Amino acid sequence: MTFLHFPLAFLAGAAEVLAFAPFGLGWLAPLPVALLFALWRQSPPRRAFLLGWAFGAGLMGFGIFWVHHSIATFGGMNPPLAVTITLLFALSLALFYGLAGWLANRFFPPGGARLLLAYPALWVLLEWVRSWLFTGFTWLSLGYSQPDTLLAGYAPLVGVYGLSLLVALTASLLLYWRSPWLLLVPVIWGGGWLLQQHSWSRPEGEPLEVALVQPNVAQALKWRPEQFEPILRKLADLTAQASGAKLVIWPETAVPAFSSQVEHSVLAPLQRKFSREKRTLLLGIPVDADGGYYNAMVSLGAWGRGEYRKRHLVPFGEYMPLRPLLEPLARLLAIPMSDFAAGDGGKPLLTLAGLPAGLSICYEDTFGREAAEALPEAAFLVNASNDAWFGDSLAPHQHLEMARMRALETGRWMLRATNTGISALIDDKGRVRESLAQFRQGVVMGRVQPLAGATPYSRWTDWPVVLLSLAMLAAALSRRGMGGAPTRP
Repeated sequence: MTFLHFPLAFLAGAAEVLAFAPFGLGWLAPLPVALLFALWRQSPPRRAFLLGWAFGAGLMGFGIFWVHHSIATFGGMNPPLAVTITLLFALSLALFYGLAGWLANRFFPPGGARLLLAYPALWVLLEWVRSWLFTGFTWLSLGYSQPDTLLAGYAPLVGVYGLSLLVALTASLLLYWRSPWLLLVPVIWGGGWLLQQHSWSRPEGEPLEVALVQPNVAQALKWRPEQFEPILRKLADLTAQASGAKLVIWPETAVPAFSSQVEHSVLAPLQRKFSREKRTLLLGIPVDADGGYYNAMVSLGAWGRGEYRKRHLVPFGEYMPLRPLLEPLARLLAIPMSDFAAGDGGKPLLTLAGLPAGLSICYEDTFGREAAEALPEAAFLVNASNDAWFGDSLAPHQHLEMARMRALETGRWMLRATNTGISALIDDKGRVRESLAQFRQGVVMGRVQPLAGATPYSRWTDWPVVLLSLAMLAAALSRRGMGGAPTRP
């Protein structure tokens, strides 16, 4: 009946989606993985590959199906073609899970070493490879499911991939349900609770009153010329509600025009207004300068003018990779603002209300090592986004969950301003203190504590976990078992 293992692996992958936002069942995360590991250890390499691929197809097929919305709605494709492209994308990502199963069962001896060392290590190494290969796609890495569980205490030490390793290791240990090895599960999770009691940062100065403006502008209307004045009036009216805030943040591309077009009519008056009020405004706007177009955030006000240009662009959404080869696809994917240049590779820092802040725009906050580059200087983090591209789907909830992980990893507050939601103030423990739901117009206000210090993760990023995983693989190769094969569940 091994043919039933493939739909079982697929369903396990689909169930894994429940561990992530908006469902938030983080405690569930090890269970579907344990089922996959149980299937793998009974399989030859080729079958392990197909089982892993089936698991990945379930996880990615259900977890990132939202991609079809932006392709169909804003890329001008008919729905069947958009769904087909999305499924092909999901099946491509699923190959990473198939490769993990094949490598483990092809090169590592069977027994406890393969289960406890090779399976978790390969899983995490391939998640890490996925985070940078072809510019990277980090969505649905196991660790992102854990900001509300005890394992979150490890995030400032080992980051999201360290959490992935602990989830995968827990899955392996669960298969030892009649062995003393199972006792390591409460030790691992209890250690997370102990770490949560420790603070890796210290207060630096007085709390800062901030306001996040959420204008809720439909993406289909955003770039229409006749909507320019109404959008600016809406932003101005919402900003007027935040008169007590020293720092006001508008979302990504809040101003739907190039900076050169509105320099005198919009930016200069805002500079004078906020300078006179001794406040700072940070706004999203496409900047045309230095022979290119940039997705940027511009700060205006009492501390002068600053600019951050997005460094990590979204393939196809913001730029076309291999444009000479893919020019036909470039014409087919008629997504607005899809020909940006990348900003320079310096530290993502900008002075806001007199304090250094770590900046990211949209997709950039899904890369922990890039957010960590702002430390130790940054007193807090800012992410400006426009998740209107993904409609009413899982994506905005998943994106907020990833922003929470950045706050945990760095030990800094995260100020997240979005166009259609979910805007939120997230503290240094990854907890959402204030937020505004999707598709609502309003202002999120609160007091943010500037912080100093550096977490271990911000110093070393992903390298300790990568090296530990490689060491685990080396140990697995040198062992012919660790007390024999585990008892089958």
